[in-house]
Amino acid sequence: MFNIKHWSLAQREAAAGYFFITPWLIGFTLLTLGPMITSLYFSFTDYNIIDPPVWVGLQNYTRLFNDDLFWQSLRVTLYFAVLALPSSLVLGFVLAILLNQDVPAVKIWRTIFFLPSVLSGVAVTLLWLMLFNPELGVVNKLLEEIGIKGPGWLSDPNWAVPSLVIMSLWGVGQNMIVYLAGLQGVPPDLYDAARVDGAGTLQKFRYVTLPMMTPVLFYNLVLGLIGTFSYFTQVYVATGGAGGPARSTLFYNLYLYQNAFRYNDMGYASAMAWVLFVVVLSLTALVFRSSSLWVYYEGELRGRG
Repeated sequence: MFNIKHWSLAQREAAAGYFFITPWLIGFTLLTLGPMITSLYFSFTDYNIIDPPVWVGLQNYTRLFNDDLFWQSLRVTLYFAVLALPSSLVLGFVLAILLNQDVPAVKIWRTIFFLPSVLSGVAVTLLWLMLFNPELGVVNKLLEEIGIKGPGWLSDPNWAVPSLVIMSLWGVGQNMIVYLAGLQGVPPDLYDAARVDGAGTLQKFRYVTLPMMTPVLFYNLVLGLIGTFSYFTQVYVATGGAGGPARSTLFYNLYLYQNAFRYNDMGYASAMAWVLFVVVLSLTALVFRSSSLWVYYEGELRGRG
């Protein structure tokens, strides 16, 4: 048996750490790692949930690259990511800057802008479906008041994805609160020094605020990238799981869901899941690789070329 009395302080601290994370390790192994390994096996099989899986090798992956709907779902997801991710990052940052000012009732305003991000995705989607109704929706009624004929929004293939992008900005308060925490962590001495050097508002933003906020921007970028590629609930509710109109909202996860639970083609769906994992992992790795070029950490020394 191990004699704990003879352990060093470092060994005792390590043992205590492993002890406290044991519940998480068990949960991760049983509920995450186990299903991941199982889905990897299923991706090489023909499995319809009812009958035993039959090994087919790379057939599912070969089929993927010859599937027009697979490419359509990937295009839709990338289109949404290109529109939604920058919009969310920029709008959240702007709101955080505005709500970081010394204005009356600023705490109430912060709460108002943050609250929508904690509401249920289903309830919010149903609300936006009413707002975007082409005939009776408030949005088109307001546009009519200023002489603009509103589009069909979610019923128009050209406007369906932009409509979902607008809906996604409802939860921008989640990014905003992280930015706000980062802004309040910027040392005031840096602004004082910039003011003494004659820097104006824009110069202080460019040379003080932005560099100090790059770690927070990096954090929100990585989470936002993962979030856009896992987009599912809103489009499922908005389209009834069909991805219409004319498959203009057939997101990758929605098509994966259709194959898994509508067509019972679990082997093919598992292959889709692993391709998505590789795509997101690759994009995230690129973001991490690029971080050395634009992310600044306080106290970090950079070599000058």
